[in-house]
Order: sequence, then C-alpha cells, then structure tokens
Amino acid sequence: MATSMSTPALAALFANDPLLAGELSWSVLLIVIGKVLIVFVLLLVATMFMIWFERKLHADMTNRIGPNKAGPFGILQTLADGVKFFFKEDLLPTKAEKRVFILAPFVTFVPAFLLFSIVPIGGDFNNGNGGVITIFGHDTFMQLADPPIGILFALAMSSIAVYGIMLAGWSSGSKYPLLGSVRASAQMVSYEAAMALSVMAVILVTGSLTTNAIVNWQAGSGPGNFIPNWAVFLTGLVPFVIFVIAGTAELNRPPFDLVEAEQELVGGFNTEYSSIRFALFFLAEFMNVITMSGLFVTMFLGGPAGPAPWGPGWLWGVFWFCLKVFGFLFMFVWFRATLPRFRYDQLMDLGWKLLIPAALGWLILLGTIILAWQEKWNPAVVAAGVIVVGMGGYALLRGAIAAGHARHELEGADS
Repeated sequence: MATSMSTPALAALFANDPLLAGELSWSVLLIVIGKVLIVFVLLLVATMFMIWFERKLHADMTNRIGPNKAGPFGILQTLADGVKFFFKEDLLPTKAEKRVFILAPFVTFVPAFLLFSIVPIGGDFNNGNGGVITIFGHDTFMQLADPPIGILFALAMSSIAVYGIMLAGWSSGSKYPLLGSVRASAQMVSYEAAMALSVMAVILVTGSLTTNAIVNWQAGSGPGNFIPNWAVFLTGLVPFVIFVIAGTAELNRPPFDLVEAEQELVGGFNTEYSSIRFALFFLAEFMNVITMSGLFVTMFLGGPAGPAPWGPGWLWGVFWFCLKVFGFLFMFVWFRATLPRFRYDQLMDLGWKLLIPAALGWLILLGTIILAWQEKWNPAVVAAGVIVVGMGGYALLRGAIAAGHARHELEGADS
C-alpha cells in the first residue's frame, strides 16, 4: 500500500538508489529494514570470523597452535569469548567521568557500522547494469546507502571513531589510558590527511564521490583490454600504497598500535575497561578492519565488479568482493606477524615527512597529467616541468628536514 508521501529528501540522502526514486510504500520500507538487518548481521558474523581467522593465521605464521578447543578448528572460540565477557565483573573506576566512560565504547563501535553501510558488497556491474538488482519487483543496490558524498562520509566516520578512544582514555581518570588516547589523536591527525589526499586522487580520476559510481567506473577492462580498469593502476599505484599504510595506522593496527602498546601503557586507552564495555572496543577494532578492507576494495580494486562467466551476475559480484576483502584481511594479519612496532617519533616522521608530502605531490602530478591530456599540451614540455617542480619540491622538503634535525641537535647540545 503506497502512501501519498514522495521521497525526494530520502532520494537526495541516499543518492542514486533506485529503490527510493518513487513513492514510499510498505514494501520499500520493509526492503530498507531488511537491508539494515542483513548488513548488521553480516558485519557481526564477519567480525567473529575475522577474530578467529587472525588468531589462527597468526598462530600458523609464528609456529603455534592457535584456537583448537571450542568447536571444529576452534571456530567457536570467538563466541566463547563473547559469552565470557558478559559474565565478567563490570568495573567503573572511582575517579572516572561516569557518563563519558559508559558512552565511549559506543562512540567507537557505531562509526564502524556506519562506514560499512556505504560499501557495495555485490551487484551486477557488467554490461552497464550499474550494480542494480531486483528485490520483490523493486530495483536497488546491494549496499545500505549510497549518499552523494559517500567518500567524504567514509573519511568522516573513520575520523569520528578516534573520539571514542579519546573519551575513553580521558574519562578513565588514569594516566596510562590518557596517554594512549592522546597518542590516538595525534596519530589520527597525521594519517587522516594522507588518506584524504589519496582519496582525492581516486575522485580526480573517477569524477565521483559516490561509492556505487566509483565501482561502476572501474568495471570492465582498462587500457588495451589487458589490465582491469581499477583505480589502483590508473592513479599510478602510489595513492593506493599511501592509503593502505595510512589506513593501517588509522586502525591502530600493528605496526602502528602505539595507542595500546602493552610494554609502555599497560593496556592503552582501554586499561580501565572490563566486561561488555571492553568487548565493544574489541569488537569495534576487528569490525573496523573489515570495513576498512571493504573501503580499500571499493576505492582501488573495483569492489564487486568482475567477470561473470555464468549464472547471476550479482552473485559473482558478492564472490569477487569477498575474495578481494579476504586478501586485505590476510594482509593485515601478515603485517602483525612480521613487522615490529614503530617508535612514536618514527610514526610521526612517516606521516608528516613522507606520506603527506608524497600524497600531495602525486595528487598535483596526477592533476597535471589529466589536464595536459584534456588540453592536448606538449608532452615533452609537461614532463620537463613536472620533473623540475618535483625535484625542487623534494629539495625543499629535504632541506627543511635537515634544518629541523640540525636545530634539534643544537638544542640538545645546549641543554
């Protein structure tokens, strides 16, 4: 039964989703509610799998056994841990800011779910279908929402998550959690800028902010029908590498897990938490790994786009998406098992002195190449100008770093 209410506001909010292009009806409302439930359950199940997968794979890489008691291959160990958290004592420090202390885990958990809501997890992107599927006679996308500023929304959600960490450390009334939360804030500021510049490179190439349009643009074959039309190739690989490093730091994953370095901070920002509140932090950390992997795939590797040799195209889309995400999950565990933790000064140097200048320089280079190609400028002149400007910028950066080191050594000698 359709109502007389049109949905221009909803259509504007969710952008190109054809489900909301017409009148709001009970069937449309039920489909939206169903998509919310599916995304939420899928993300929770995937998070449980990720916790087991990381423990098992990390054990294999370090010649240990890993989970093997709860369920076949220890696959129910995560469920057992969750049950244990519910029955543990819930501590509330005497000097804590009680309201903020209770709210902080939810501020960390909710952005992870909201970020995953804009990620296309399937759909048929072949033959110009644009990822559209049909559910009960209604066309829609295999993602919860596709807002017009989807990529900016993703950056905003990844930034907001650090507020939960900051509030948790500050409200605990203890020095070690506070130090971990301050580290988290500085780390977020350092690497969020590098992530944003890498994202701008993708936006510059694809010409869109919506995740569905970015995936649709990457569907099919690239130049010469030899390589996929993925942004990782067409942006020159550098933004992808910077985005992966900055995203790893944004997640506080090894080797950038300085906000909860046990050797220095006892346990970091969550030292004073226990029971279900600690479980929310734990769950949010692994959930963010999955959502960030989905964002990597969407931005640079074509998302669900891929060949569909036979059968339903949307099912192949789900297969390709899961396969690509699985590759990134493996990468995160591999990082943890092989890379030593950075020192804090190394963390700051990598972000401010390498990643941000490299991302900014590559963005300028990419914009120059695109403009030169559109305006048909002389390639030799453009190449010469790029080389001269690039060498000049590199020399200025190296000079500034050397001057900073010299001043630091001089101040140390004076003291």
